Amino acid sequence: MTPILRDGFGRHIDYLRISVTDRCNFRCRYCMPAEGLDWLPKAEILSYEEIAEVVRQLAQLGLRKVRISGGEPTLRPELHKLVGMIRDVRGIEDISLSTNGVRLAAVARLLKESGLDRINMSADSLRPDRIHAISRRRLPFDPVAAATAAEDAGLGPIKINMVVMRGINDDEIADFARLTVDRPWHVRFIELMPVGEMRDVTWDHVVPSDEIIARLAEVGRLSAVSGPERGNGPARYFAFSGARGTVGVITPMTHTYCETCNRVRLTADGKLRTCLFGDQETDLRTLLRAGMSLEPAVRAALVTKPAAHQLLQMNVGGLRALSQVGG
Repeated sequence: MTPILRDGFGRHIDYLRISVTDRCNFRCRYCMPAEGLDWLPKAEILSYEEIAEVVRQLAQLGLRKVRISGGEPTLRPELHKLVGMIRDVRGIEDISLSTNGVRLAAVARLLKESGLDRINMSADSLRPDRIHAISRRRLPFDPVAAATAAEDAGLGPIKINMVVMRGINDDEIADFARLTVDRPWHVRFIELMPVGEMRDVTWDHVVPSDEIIARLAEVGRLSAVSGPERGNGPARYFAFSGARGTVGVITPMTHTYCETCNRVRLTADGKLRTCLFGDQETDLRTLLRAGMSLEPAVRAALVTKPAAHQLLQMNVGGLRALSQVGG
């Protein structure tokens, strides 16, 4: 039996995050410069067949969970076809999607029918004018309607991620938390990560998770609970008495969770990144297009996977923007 994938610290790697595009229809203040980036040429982006081959080879080494991300993945044409290809890979147990939700109502049912299990939706405000200000795009987007469409399509558990920014949207923490009282949704509050060229969001905008939890007291008393029954990740979960859903905090700045990291990332142009903010990238695209096995390169990359990210030291692995690695 082929040994499962482990890094140099003995962590079992069974989760791959796949960026299918570097493009996005938003320009969120913490994620991408307002003018965008130098987009990857089409020839450099992995085809769906190539992505599915990466998943197939890694599934033979113990890969079990896949998340499709971007940029904004729903901008990639016929994304459901990739979902179906991954669904057909033996050993894959969970396929999820990270999306800004703008196109979710239009594609949710087809994605579900093709084999998608669940979604994580980013939503940093419930107010149209503020959504436009944060995303720097005037696109019609109703987070509640988008999440409802995903729920109706069977893409649960529904997770909604809010990046909390002091003085920008932190006055909506309670409003987001109230969504969990009557709906079986899981709202996660993420500490802002100042990265690269996102100079208009700084350390001054970071709201620590302990403060977020304290501010939820205006909604009601919280009790610690286990998270949603599917997926795995770094969130700590809580619930209000009688609530159908949960609230969670994800704490890359104040309480790092790297010791339990089980994931690696594949960029849209076929680079394997073993840490979100690490310096190491391994070119899998060249190996794929030469018809070579990926296993030796992947195992060698995992040896260099760091014990923890260095975001607190402002070492962000050469990233200009979070959108380059799909979060």
